[in-house]
Amino acid sequence: MTVEATTAPPSAWAPLRVAAFRALWLALLASNIGTWMQTVGAQWLLVEESGTDTLVAVVQTASTLPIVLLAMPAGALADIFDRRRLLIAVQVFLAGAGALLTVLTVAGQMPPTLLLTLTFVLGAGQAVTAPAWQSLIPELVPRPQLASASALGAISMNLARAVGPAVAGALIARAGAGVVFGLNTLSFAVFALVLWRWRPAAPTGGGTPERFAAAVRSGGRYVRHSPVVRRILLRAGLFLVPGSALWALLPLVASRGLGLGSGGYGVLLGAVGVGAVAGALLLPRLRARWSLNRLLLISGVLFAIVLAVLGTATSTAAVVIVLLPAGVAWVMVLSSVNAAMQLFLPNWVRARGLAIYQMVFAGAQAAGSLAWGVVSDMWGLLPAHLAAAVLMLAGVATLRRLPLHDTSGLDRDPAVFWPEPHLEIDPDDHGGPVLVLAAYRVRPDREAAFVEAMAGVRRSRLRTGAERWGLFHDGEQPGRLVEAYVVPSWDEHLRQHTGRLTGTDRAIEQRALDLADGPPEVSHLLSTG
Repeated sequence: MTVEATTAPPSAWAPLRVAAFRALWLALLASNIGTWMQTVGAQWLLVEESGTDTLVAVVQTASTLPIVLLAMPAGALADIFDRRRLLIAVQVFLAGAGALLTVLTVAGQMPPTLLLTLTFVLGAGQAVTAPAWQSLIPELVPRPQLASASALGAISMNLARAVGPAVAGALIARAGAGVVFGLNTLSFAVFALVLWRWRPAAPTGGGTPERFAAAVRSGGRYVRHSPVVRRILLRAGLFLVPGSALWALLPLVASRGLGLGSGGYGVLLGAVGVGAVAGALLLPRLRARWSLNRLLLISGVLFAIVLAVLGTATSTAAVVIVLLPAGVAWVMVLSSVNAAMQLFLPNWVRARGLAIYQMVFAGAQAAGSLAWGVVSDMWGLLPAHLAAAVLMLAGVATLRRLPLHDTSGLDRDPAVFWPEPHLEIDPDDHGGPVLVLAAYRVRPDREAAFVEAMAGVRRSRLRTGAERWGLFHDGEQPGRLVEAYVVPSWDEHLRQHTGRLTGTDRAIEQRALDLADGPPEVSHLLSTG
């Protein structure tokens, strides 16, 4: 089943009426502008000092690779700890790293290796920031406005892309990259200050926090057993790998193809940002007219055309014009995919799910940027752009067989519907494993339908905590089927009872129960080890 067009969502500006969201969004905008200024400054330093395509492209890799390495632990931290305090601590760390980068650059002590190392360090801080911030958004705005908040996130990123590079280019030309790095450091301090002044009405977490290692495992298990999330990640990756060619090679298009300086490069990036802001504003209207899958198709084809034109263009005006629709297509795809993740993920695993999305986002860009830099070094800018365009079209062609799933009718609110377990033995909360048995009575004429319905129950159990699952016939009692699943600890099983299940999980389980003769007999077997 594919995603169909729906009525127009709330205005993209609606979440800004919430004072706390507005203040934090503006602070994040300043931080995003600083990040883009930092990227332009680092790339331009390497264009001037190294002269190799691969090293310039590796700036993107160094800034995004930390997300691949740290996203899942960062998501677990954001789900376990107070997200506000975590964000404040990270911004202070980033300000310190940025200050070091600034001082060494101004002193003329910034070789390429050290520059890439500090770029990696700053990327590590951003890797922890992203899932914590995105998982806070549902606490700041009403659920119907989540898609609009996601669009505002895209506007922030791309307004920063429009403003940051242009300002950076002008500042680098006049005062050097050190000033740009200093302003980026200041943006981290501003974000930390706004977070410190914000006082949420209630703590962001609830109940006993999960243990770190268990939280990391449960987040990965949820994504592994969620076909909807896996498909969203696939569609994002198929767009981002070829799409990363634009960001990786644009400095070389500016300097080598068009003969522009840092200011001209900033103008090119600004054109992409302007197009992206326009795309974010158009998105609600286009989502009302087109299905999400059609939107992905049109955007992918448009981006492929842009890549092909960039490889052949020799006019600055032509490149600026073609970069505007590139920004539109970029934000339409990624804002839509991000909103789909926000709306689908249940609260208990939201930061971890978004962290894995960030990991795919960054990993695709890091690997793609490195690959396109190598291709350009070996065969030139034109073959690299054409190869990326062909790969983009190949990804678009898979939409017919691998579309996004329709999730509009799914209930993602928490649902507590299992009876509280009553044990005669006092279990160790963190001891395990725990074997849960549920015995069902099913008439022969309903057995095939019951087994089919239990396939959905299997995925639900595995998403919410089970490590293994099976359904068995009782050899001594015909018509008796036994569900068995293993949970790593008693604490993990209690979380299934008290908050991990959603209304969708309840509907899945109810379909199976309707085919059985009454509720199951449930027993819990505790490990002796």
